[in-house]
Amino acid sequence: MKDIDPIDCKILNELQKDGRISNAELSEKINLSPSATAERTKRLQKDGYIKGYFAKLSPSKLNKALMVFIEVKLNRTDVNVFNEFNQAVQKSAEIMECHMLAGGFDYLIKARVKDMDSYRNFLGDVLLSLPGVRETHTYPVMEEVKDSNIIAIDSF
Repeated sequence: MKDIDPIDCKILNELQKDGRISNAELSEKINLSPSATAERTKRLQKDGYIKGYFAKLSPSKLNKALMVFIEVKLNRTDVNVFNEFNQAVQKSAEIMECHMLAGGFDYLIKARVKDMDSYRNFLGDVLLSLPGVRETHTYPVMEEVKDSNIIAIDSF
């Protein structure tokens, strides 16, 4: 983070709270001119600090109320199996996140489906057909206690 300063951190913090904030409002909040704010925001995007903007949708309104976490163990751990698995995961719309981990299993998947019947179909049609899958353990979410995309940014 040597390429950013405290003003950049303020911009990033404000944009995390509201990605639709106007440049004029943002410049007021960080006490900088609108042109300087716009220039800094463009640089932060160009340098990869800002990866994009999105709308946070309601899963229950879109019939995707059930969130599940799935531990996945592969039948063997080699580069080809990892690559095949990684490519196959990209094709599933239900899989929201997939992380390769060190420890007792190889991957942790976060997925959203309509309900438990939909999950059973997803398990049989998608998860168990992924390349190299030996074993899965599923954890349905009973309650979302905290749901945030905000990264804590230490200012200078």
